[in-house]
Parts: sequence; structure tokens; C-alpha cells
Amino acid sequence: MNALVTGAAGFVGSTLAERLIGEGASVVGIDCFTDYYPRSIKEANLAGLRRQPRFRFVEAAIQQCELDPLLDGITHVFHLAAQAGVRKSWGRDFQIYTVNNIDATQMLLEACVRHPVERFVYASSSSVYGDNVPLPMREASLLQPVSPYGVSKLAAEHLCSLYYVNFGVPTTWLRYFTVYGPRQRPDMGFHLFLKAALQGKPIQVYGDGEQTRDFTFVADAVGATAAAATRGVPGRVYNIGGGSRVSLNHVLALIVKTTGRQIEIRRGPAQKGDMRDTYADTSAARADLRFAPSVSLEQGLDAEYQWLKTVYT
Repeated sequence: MNALVTGAAGFVGSTLAERLIGEGASVVGIDCFTDYYPRSIKEANLAGLRRQPRFRFVEAAIQQCELDPLLDGITHVFHLAAQAGVRKSWGRDFQIYTVNNIDATQMLLEACVRHPVERFVYASSSSVYGDNVPLPMREASLLQPVSPYGVSKLAAEHLCSLYYVNFGVPTTWLRYFTVYGPRQRPDMGFHLFLKAALQGKPIQVYGDGEQTRDFTFVADAVGATAAAATRGVPGRVYNIGGGSRVSLNHVLALIVKTTGRQIEIRRGPAQKGDMRDTYADTSAARADLRFAPSVSLEQGLDAEYQWLKTVYT
């Protein structure tokens, strides 16, 4: 496999690139180092990859890059590059999301019309579902995102479908449900909570804490992504959830147990765009991708905590 991984300096992208190389693939990684969080964190994600002879890194934005030479010889595309963040996607910043999440996806798909690949795997999000969906969430549900971020990810899904139907680009897309673990972005909940506990600082919680999430450990999400390249059915979407659907209040109790530290919780009003509940029906992924998440929430939280101790102490 000769793979192109977009967003290769990110949390999931760098972990995926390492897995692919470990399985014998050659990987070209591309990332533009957006300023959503510090570049130094992304450089740390890349440190091990840069020492691999079968990894080549390109610093560029997809929408400003010469894609034809980048795709020369590529057999599989893993498109993980995106502007992240639900709460920051409102207002004028939405243009950043349209450029990085929609325009970039369209340009990459268009280039794959000229340079056919065996599979184009797109990383989408549970944010496409919204709140008016029965639980567990099934891929065929009516999609009504409650955030501009979710709208941008859904638009990119539609582009994947359009390019498969009209041009035969063999797209498969995955809806990740709250991925966590080592290298998790610094704006994400588990990172913030565990860091606060480690440093003896208060934790900010929005809403009553009874909102629930289906949490997916990064190794399980990456395993499903790699499997989609060979087992995913073109034109089909798959939910990727870890099966650990718990309330935020339960997570906070687990963090006390994991860290051995008491934490001060400060509560504020629920934030616009935050979904109330997520829970994935992963039947399709289990059948086609042989997806079987193996890391429990307790194990995953401890793994992330052990990593954070190397970062902040």
C-alpha cells in the first residue's frame, strides 16, 4: 500500500500513519499546521514518523497544493485533515470550516478522478446526526446537525457520495464517535479534564453533566480506518464507536479514580452546538470491517493520563 494521509500531524492522523507503516505501507503525510492549537504539539506527533524511511512529509494546505504530483503512485487516500471544533464554528469563523472541510475535500476528490485510487477513506463525525435521532444512531438516520462544524462534515460526506456515484471514486466514510487517547487535541474534554486533575486545577463543565457520549479509543478508531481501506464497501458509511456510552458525570468519577486526585468542578450553561447524546450502532462496521473495539473506557483513560504525565510533568 502507498498511502496518502491528510492531517498527518494531528491526533488521529499521526496515529494512523504509524499503524500503516507498521503494517508495511509507505506513507505520504500532508498537514498545513493550522493555528487551532500549537504547532509544537503536532511536531511532537510527527517526531517518530520523521525517523521512518517509508514516511515522507509535505507541509501544505490541500486547497493550495499541487495535488497531481502528490497523488502519483498513491493507492489509498485517508482524508483526515479538517478544521476541528464545534464551539468555534459559529460566526465569521465558519469560513475557515468551509475552506478546510468542504473546499479541500472537493479538490482532493477531483484530483482522485484524474489519479484513480483503490480506496478513498474519509473521516467524518457523529456531529452529522444532531439531536433528533433515535438511539443507537444508525447510518440511515435523518441527519440534522446542530452545529456549523457538523454541517461542514456532512457536506464533505455528500461530496464523497457524489464523486463515487458520478466518477467512480471508491469512497468510504467513517463517522467517528468522540475519539480519545494519547495525543488527543488539547481542546478536547478528556485532555482538559485529566490535565486539570494532574495540575490541581478546577474543571469547567457545561450543562448538567448528564449528557452522554459514545467514547472510542484512538487505537480502535485507527484500526477501523485501516480496515476500511481494504474491507470498506465503496459508497458506504460506517459508524465507529467504542461502545462506552456514559454520562459526563460518570467520566468525572472515573477521572478521580484514574488520577487518585479530587477535583473541583465548576458548572456553566450548556453550549450551543453541543449534542445531548451520542451512541453508535456499529453493526455495519462489525460486519464489513470486522470492527471490534477492545479498549475499555477505564483502560483508555489511564493510557491518556499516563501520556499526559509525560507532557505536563
